[in-house]
Amino acid sequence: MSRRVAIASIFFLSVLIWLFYPSQPNVDPRFSGRPPINWCRCDDSIKNVAIIGAGAGGASAAASIDKLQVGCPSANIDVFERNGYVGGRSTTVHAYNDPSMPVELGGSIFVEVNHMLVNAAKDYHLPVQDYRGSIRGGAEVLGVWDGQQFIFIQSDASYGWWNIVKLLWRYGMSPIRTQNLVKKTVGAFLKMYEPEHFPFESLSEKAFELGLTTSTAMTGSQLLAANGINAAFAHDIAQASTRVNYAQNLDQIHGVETMVSMATDGAMSIQGGNWQIFNSMIENSGATLHLNTSVTEITLLADSNKYALKTVRDSDDAQDPTPISTHSAYDSVILAAPLQFTNITFSPPLANQPPAIPYVSLHVTLFTSPYALSPSAFNLPPDSDVPTMILTTTNSNSSNPIPFNSITLLDILSPPPPFQNSIPAPATTREAEYLYKIFSLQPLNASFITTNFLEIHDKESMGDSTNAITWMYEKRWDGYPYLPPRVTFDGTRLDGKGLWYTSGVEGFISTMETSALMGANVAELVVRSWEGAGGATGVVKEEEKKEKKDEEVEL
Repeated sequence: MSRRVAIASIFFLSVLIWLFYPSQPNVDPRFSGRPPINWCRCDDSIKNVAIIGAGAGGASAAASIDKLQVGCPSANIDVFERNGYVGGRSTTVHAYNDPSMPVELGGSIFVEVNHMLVNAAKDYHLPVQDYRGSIRGGAEVLGVWDGQQFIFIQSDASYGWWNIVKLLWRYGMSPIRTQNLVKKTVGAFLKMYEPEHFPFESLSEKAFELGLTTSTAMTGSQLLAANGINAAFAHDIAQASTRVNYAQNLDQIHGVETMVSMATDGAMSIQGGNWQIFNSMIENSGATLHLNTSVTEITLLADSNKYALKTVRDSDDAQDPTPISTHSAYDSVILAAPLQFTNITFSPPLANQPPAIPYVSLHVTLFTSPYALSPSAFNLPPDSDVPTMILTTTNSNSSNPIPFNSITLLDILSPPPPFQNSIPAPATTREAEYLYKIFSLQPLNASFITTNFLEIHDKESMGDSTNAITWMYEKRWDGYPYLPPRVTFDGTRLDGKGLWYTSGVEGFISTMETSALMGANVAELVVRSWEGAGGATGVVKEEEKKEKKDEEVEL
């Protein structure tokens, strides 16, 4: 998804970043300024490419193939997407079914070190907004709930030296040590963008070369302990971060993804929805987009070493004459979706079939209500302010698990007339309603939410109703894989010829940014294969590395 979820300045580490470390630039000129590849002669035939999936990986692959070409005709790019929209796990719905009120359902933010997304937003002139500060009428307050009490509360309006001193008193040097570790891990990852390392055919080899497999081989709890970060900080803060971002505890998730969960500096989003980044990539690539179209078969044509695809279109028109189609003669095919969810048949069978890995079944519930969260639901005194973002961590009472991973107050909205009288409620509550977002591992219905979480001021106005929700939207995602420690990751080639794969990155780091990075990476490998350069050990081929070394010796 991080598929990174809506997490506005998850905790005070963002303050420590500002206090102790200079800001990092939003744009990485090394990556955005890479020159195109002259892969063809003007009399060469036009290449045909099929991309399966219009999420971050597929959209980025289409945009990158288009940008990498120079001195020859454009490639024909077909993008096939089984859903009726672009963006994959980054998509919006509309509160009250009103198009003027978009709400992120999936990947809600990206951060300043996400160079692929930041550069794309700039290139396509998309309106970027700071994620923080959007709630009407008050400061955002973060609380970490363990099922019995809030073990940590921080307001974005209370940043000051005294609060920092209190936090350091409570956790010692662990916050600063954690931030150093985050910077070190992110710094190693960002080397993947550099010309010496990009593109890479083997993610496993590249992660090892950059020293990242040392951290992927450990759980998050092991990595933090090995770096002198105390158990209290790991439990209270770091685990809250991994649970809200990946629905996994520190002893279940590997160390690199733990660090990614905590790299929240400079959180931002696109006004109207982050899906616009990927839509702009496809539109500007000149690709032909086939929505509501599932690829069911991919066949390697032995006589030409090209590929034929069979597709099925999900059409509401019973008279549609061609719901099943065959598309032939693709030079390259890029599968930009997890193979296990595609149900594609390959002929001949794949030489390098990625194994299926378990994914988190994540339930996202959006709802509006004239009633706010109840203090009593969180063991707070009456009339207490409930945090606007509630994250969770574990407690000792395993027989009573917390029924949600996070609850976030996204906004306070004015309901349109059709919704103003949809439930019993006092007239004084009708001018504004609360918009909430819940992540959970089980579905939550309106009655459960009303009974367990909402504060009903006037019980008489509700009567016998157990539904205090005016609008509700539920979605189950295969949000992201379970991410236990590992040191090898799925490769970029599926058959050793022209069939490529981007989703091997999911078991390494599962975010919108890394999906987009892998799409660009595979795109450059594809273009180099047309040029005849074959695979790469980074952009610099071995003879170029030798020449560079010789030049350094001469100097």
